[in-house]
Amino acid sequence: MKKYLYILIVVMTLVVTSCEKELIQNPNTSKVADNFYTNETELEEAVNAVFATLQLTGVYNTAMPAVGELPGEDAYDETPANDGGVYGMLDDFNVIPQSELIADVWEDSYQGIQRANIVINRIQDIEFAEEATKDARKGEMLFIRAMLYFNLVRTFGDVPLVIDEVANPQDYFGQTRTPVSEVYLQIISDLDEAVGLLPVRNDDNKGRVVKTAAQTLLGKVYLTLKDYAKAKSYLDAVVESKSHKLIAADQVFSLENELNDELIFVVQYASGLSSNTEGSDAYRMFNPTGRVEENMTGTKGHGVLKPDFYALYTEADARKDVYVKTLESGLAFNNKIAVPTTVVADSNSDWVVLRYADVLLMLAEIENELGNGAEAIDYLDEVRNRANLGDYTGATDKESVFGEIDLQRRLELVWEGHRWFDLLRQGRAKSVLGITDDSKLLLPLPASQIAADPALIQNPGY
Repeated sequence: MKKYLYILIVVMTLVVTSCEKELIQNPNTSKVADNFYTNETELEEAVNAVFATLQLTGVYNTAMPAVGELPGEDAYDETPANDGGVYGMLDDFNVIPQSELIADVWEDSYQGIQRANIVINRIQDIEFAEEATKDARKGEMLFIRAMLYFNLVRTFGDVPLVIDEVANPQDYFGQTRTPVSEVYLQIISDLDEAVGLLPVRNDDNKGRVVKTAAQTLLGKVYLTLKDYAKAKSYLDAVVESKSHKLIAADQVFSLENELNDELIFVVQYASGLSSNTEGSDAYRMFNPTGRVEENMTGTKGHGVLKPDFYALYTEADARKDVYVKTLESGLAFNNKIAVPTTVVADSNSDWVVLRYADVLLMLAEIENELGNGAEAIDYLDEVRNRANLGDYTGATDKESVFGEIDLQRRLELVWEGHRWFDLLRQGRAKSVLGITDDSKLLLPLPASQIAADPALIQNPGY
């Protein structure tokens, strides 16, 4: 049976776990929603099931990182024909609607959205021992729903906006795609509400969604919409919260320092659990085929880095050979993902979605756009100094400062899923990448979705 949105939203799959590394283990229990959700314990299971969807292939396991990096100018697919060519298509701008990876993005994202919808719909009628916990859980669900829609709308453009719990999937056949502008209004509404519900970060909730996560994502959303004043206000709040800070570059992605003060929101993975199914597949998929460490073989080469990108790191740069490294052959790769110790598809590294260095660089870009060059350079220098580069001493005109901010975004955030979306929101994807066809700025809707419901009209050019 084909999987598609209207089938995926019928059944709610639940997981009983704690809120640490086990928080997002793949669900191992299935329960029908109509006969469940009667108390706090059951709602907590439902919440954990929403977090579990973020681990899926189509979200942060491999698909969304690949969508965010492979179309950019710094990464490429070393083996573009392998694995059905789905990663090579992203690299070469020839994605077809039949791509299984694109289907995963759609299906897994809507699975998470529907699970979040159920919790948001049911939680008000459930009594919690602590009202603050109830508020926090609703805020988490609003954040995740907004984040998934943000990914979808940047990837596909207009998408069906489903914010109600769906009991009968037949009711949603014939629903057309919702305009991008309306989807963004819902994203902003969800995040605004989440900011008011979520707690501040503390030692007990580092593995959950906190207020600064919603503020950071709102800042990124408003930056994407070019509303610089609103973007600045939310990102300023993150800085003023003092909940986060830059730490040494070699500690940001260290397994011994997970959930550290620089990280704002991560998708957690753990190796050696559930027959080695709880780890990330990113190491296997995105490392060069020639990388062999700790007897780990079978890497796929779908996300290596170009030599001219690696050459952008100066010898003094503290990120060189920490964030990125090279093989003896000279082939460069992302070194932010830990080598697995069990099997090659079971890395223990969490996927970092939001972190403080991104906040500072977004603020630098915003201040520069607002004509506040000195303030922009101050934020820029925080990132440069952490990288052991010293203060920026180049030209201070707007274009020159932007060029340095853009360079530091590339060097700092490499292979975290930002580059393609940065180029899109800046309106530079065509000029930087030599794209001549506007249709390549969006991915096609999965063919399975069009076949399931012809009311969904395909993007132009596909």
